[in-house]
Amino acid sequence: MSVKRKALIQSVKLVALVLIFWWILTPFVSLVLWSVAIRWYWPNPIPQELGMDYWLEALGLRKGYAIGAVSIVDAFWNSVTIALIVTPLTLAISLPTSYALARYRIPYKPALIFLFLMPQAFPLQPVYINLMRIFYSLDLVGTIPGVVIAHVVPSLVFAIWINTATFKAIPPVLEEAARMSGASSITTFFRVTFPLATPGILASSVFVFLYSFDEFMGTFFIGLPSVVTLPMLLYSASGYNMQFASATAIVLLLSSIVFMLFLERFLKPEYLGRIG
Repeated sequence: MSVKRKALIQSVKLVALVLIFWWILTPFVSLVLWSVAIRWYWPNPIPQELGMDYWLEALGLRKGYAIGAVSIVDAFWNSVTIALIVTPLTLAISLPTSYALARYRIPYKPALIFLFLMPQAFPLQPVYINLMRIFYSLDLVGTIPGVVIAHVVPSLVFAIWINTATFKAIPPVLEEAARMSGASSITTFFRVTFPLATPGILASSVFVFLYSFDEFMGTFFIGLPSVVTLPMLLYSASGYNMQFASATAIVLLLSSIVFMLFLERFLKPEYLGRIG
């Protein structure tokens, strides 16, 4: 290969890499600029006036620019609290269900799996509207327990499908060997099956947590007007205040990235192999 051809290939790769980085980073750079822009009018390519005024209000340290009564901090903790409740509750329901689907011959198993898939197979808006009608009679609308239940229903799809595949991948002979050695069914599950299934269970937990943390529609229909999370705050601000919405979007994005980076340390195969 000639020197000119090599140089041409390297130039094409460099241009492609620059375009990819531009495609990925441009939206985030735009969010950062909007979050610190006091004045930014067309056709100026950069803001005419910069400042942290909208960040101070978003963090609840100042009032006057956007929604003075709503703080990103409060919405963030609402999102985290709900996700931390939804994740173990979803696992508590999905683990025995997934194990039964993976290990036992259950009548009408395809129909049962289809029922768990239904919340994602159809548009969620009519599901939440009908759920809201039921929750009104139970006084669950506008409460965190109501929002938690609304998040658990679609979260079960991810948890059951991932955990069922995880339990199916574990050879049954390992459980049979433990039982032949005198271990009970419960002991076998917690000493043999559960440690081997930990990577899949952690993966499903990540999906469930992030789904609940970023979920908007169920929170909107069930949580209003009392429960405000980061996605709801972003939606309410995006229609009238670009700066406040950008600050909210940055917090939501960075929270998800930090959470994924933290879990990445524990989802590595060399670490997971030592669990249990």
